[in-house]
Amino acid sequence: MVADSEFGNAVRRWRDRIRPDTVGVPTGGRRRAAGLRREELSALAGISVDYLTRLEQGRATSPSTQVVEALARALRLGDAERELLFRLAGQQPPGAGLVSQRIPPSVHRLLARLSGNPIVVYDAMWNVISTNRAYDAISGAQTWRGVQRNGVWRNVVGPGPLAALSEEERDEQVVGIVADLRLTAANYPDDPRIRRLIAELSRASPRFVELWSSADLVLPEDRGRHKIVEHPAVGDIALDCDTLVVAGDDLRIMIYSAEPGSEDADRLALALVLGTQDVVDVAR
Repeated sequence: MVADSEFGNAVRRWRDRIRPDTVGVPTGGRRRAAGLRREELSALAGISVDYLTRLEQGRATSPSTQVVEALARALRLGDAERELLFRLAGQQPPGAGLVSQRIPPSVHRLLARLSGNPIVVYDAMWNVISTNRAYDAISGAQTWRGVQRNGVWRNVVGPGPLAALSEEERDEQVVGIVADLRLTAANYPDDPRIRRLIAELSRASPRFVELWSSADLVLPEDRGRHKIVEHPAVGDIALDCDTLVVAGDDLRIMIYSAEPGSEDADRLALALVLGTQDVVDVAR
């Protein structure tokens, strides 16, 4: 195993080379360094500042696969650098038989060009692996931790989807997302994370158990992409939601947009401003 200090040194070097504006981090105010601050990288990766500090200083050992993958995404590492980061953590890079949480550089470039739209990226298990500031502003996703970041759990057990749905529409969405998870489980039979998620959902939800054991496999239908998002500060925002599938990496990208020049576009812009202020307040 490579020394933990080498892992931390690599993270620090890669953090220092990233310009904040290229990853959607506000650059207002005076900065002592051109790269990302430690708290900014921790927010992008979804880990605590304290844990990131201990990793960089070599005081935390054996980071999990999820943590290494999250850092690789946040640092925008290419394939070779991502593999090196896993090696420095004493791990083999995830193989083909596991659900990937990698976002390739080409997709990062696509997301950067659409940064004004709320965007969330899911892996094949419906884990949130990336959001931008606009999505955080309408969803509060930056506060989600652990299983809260799984879309199946949020729909079946948790608070439900982001958009306002009728009871019938919500049940249809639950049926569809469970069916999609069944396909993922069949495509990745050796991934222990899927088995753990299924076990957790089974303990928490009789409805999930019923759907999982059903002989029917009802995939979600396209019933229109128009969504109403209930924002606590600015009210209802009518948005279109388009889902892009990156087949080679098995990703689902949801992109929300408002009609240009509409009241909904104004509400979305205000929600983004308020959400940015909230993030700044938390960081202080």
